[in-house]
Amino acid sequence: MVRNGLRNCLIAVACGVAALHAAAQGKPIAGENTDFTSSLNKADRVDWFRDQGFGLFIHWGVDSQLGVTISHSLVGASPEYTERFFNELPKTFDPVRFDPGEWARLARLAGVRYVVFTAKHHSGFGMYATATTPFNVMNTPFHRDITAEVLKAFREQGIAPGLYFSPDDFYWLHKNGKAIQRGVDGVQPSHNPGLLEYDSAQLRELLTHYGPVDVLFFDGEATSLRQLAWKLQPEILVTRGAMLTPEQTIPGMPFDGPWESCITMGDAWQYQPQNDHYKSGRELIQLLIETRAKGGNLLLNVGPKPNGELAIEQEERLREIALWMFVNSEAIYSVRPWIITNEGDVWFTKKKDSSALYAIVDPATPWKMGEWKDLVLHSVKATAKTEVSVLGANGEVLEYAPKVTPKTTFHMESDGLHLRTMRSQRMQDNKQWPNPIVVRMTNVEPALVPPRVQTGNYRWDGSSGSYRLEGELLDMGGAKSLAVGFEYRSIEGEDVHARTAPWVALPLQTVTQAGIFSAQLVGMPATERYEFRAVVRHPLLALYGAEKTMRQSQ
Repeated sequence: MVRNGLRNCLIAVACGVAALHAAAQGKPIAGENTDFTSSLNKADRVDWFRDQGFGLFIHWGVDSQLGVTISHSLVGASPEYTERFFNELPKTFDPVRFDPGEWARLARLAGVRYVVFTAKHHSGFGMYATATTPFNVMNTPFHRDITAEVLKAFREQGIAPGLYFSPDDFYWLHKNGKAIQRGVDGVQPSHNPGLLEYDSAQLRELLTHYGPVDVLFFDGEATSLRQLAWKLQPEILVTRGAMLTPEQTIPGMPFDGPWESCITMGDAWQYQPQNDHYKSGRELIQLLIETRAKGGNLLLNVGPKPNGELAIEQEERLREIALWMFVNSEAIYSVRPWIITNEGDVWFTKKKDSSALYAIVDPATPWKMGEWKDLVLHSVKATAKTEVSVLGANGEVLEYAPKVTPKTTFHMESDGLHLRTMRSQRMQDNKQWPNPIVVRMTNVEPALVPPRVQTGNYRWDGSSGSYRLEGELLDMGGAKSLAVGFEYRSIEGEDVHARTAPWVALPLQTVTQAGIFSAQLVGMPATERYEFRAVVRHPLLALYGAEKTMRQSQ
């Protein structure tokens, strides 16, 4: 059951979702569905989705042979390049080492619960047997329905099948004499009846020839197509097109509803042999933890090599995640946010249907095996029934140390729950496995009510080249004074969902009561787009309002 403290905290979450949905400030971005309220995703399917927590995104297309960004090299390309892409590339696509069963077995080991495979990316190349276009995998030397094989292999491993589908189609634009581009009204299905009919026919193929599909990800205008999807498969769960799906970023606040963050292992979506910089396994585990602590799903991307294998860097990271999930997946599946997301380097998830709370401890310095640590959890209150343990460990044996009993102990003090615990399992030979351990606590209660902040409106002053930003501190959370302020970042040149620029903090101001606060953001170029969010600094962590897009034309 959700405690009163958690319920109070999540009042702000609902406000944040509504604010984020309206972030376009009156002008929807071309090609994007912003009407999430008319979603036909069924409530039980949404709840199922939120329980899964961890998905595998697979970006793969005919241009993987070139080690180029998937599809987008066609935007602004010369006629010669375009013709070679559409006519010559398919003649050399032959992934002779493609083994989807190997992918699926590794994904299952890594704790993946659903897969999303690129049936058709923006280039228009069909990775499945389609009758709508000759530009598909059946007209290559490989001549096999890759999508069918991927879905079959993952189903056999108990992983829910999902598809990515791009309504934007560069091949269709090219064949119909239209400029290849994205993000403008003229190339969207709603402005091209022929393209909408073409997309609809392809979606019918995918949702009638390949069995039940659990998850569908529309990367582009989905207003009409998602209705067709729900008609063909009423149980299907539409993600992008019907819920928040931030790309390459994790929101600053939790949401009381479904959302999914899609993030690459390196910089690239599709395999790139050069100029890609992989995140470490630990960084990917940290992304999974933060996403789940904020109530979302992580859709982690891999890009197979042109021969069908996963790059060794991708396999290594999935295996590192596999070990961590083998021990700690209980803290990832079927969980919801705690009253706060984290206390420094300790992150929280809470089982949705039980009293279990998980403290995921991720110190900056790797925690050595056999080393005791003392922790204070300020947001947690023990009860007479509280029990504490470390996931994966029995708390009774430390290898080669028979006189040591590595049992976690706890007691309450005025500042919170005090834990004394140990990493007692040997996961690697050097005894310095760098990844977080998870402390499981049952029958605990919230020890505080956190403050709540909401991002407000903004005003642009063209004469001074400045924005006036507004926020509202809704609740002090029992504090006598708090520091509030704003953060902003440029989103110029970004895809509508993607965010890669770092946040820039404005100076904080101290307040002693709830209410409106504001700040000036001066000297901003009129040609760039930005987004901002309000922030309140609690002694334990920073709490954020929803991100809002700023436009000078407001």
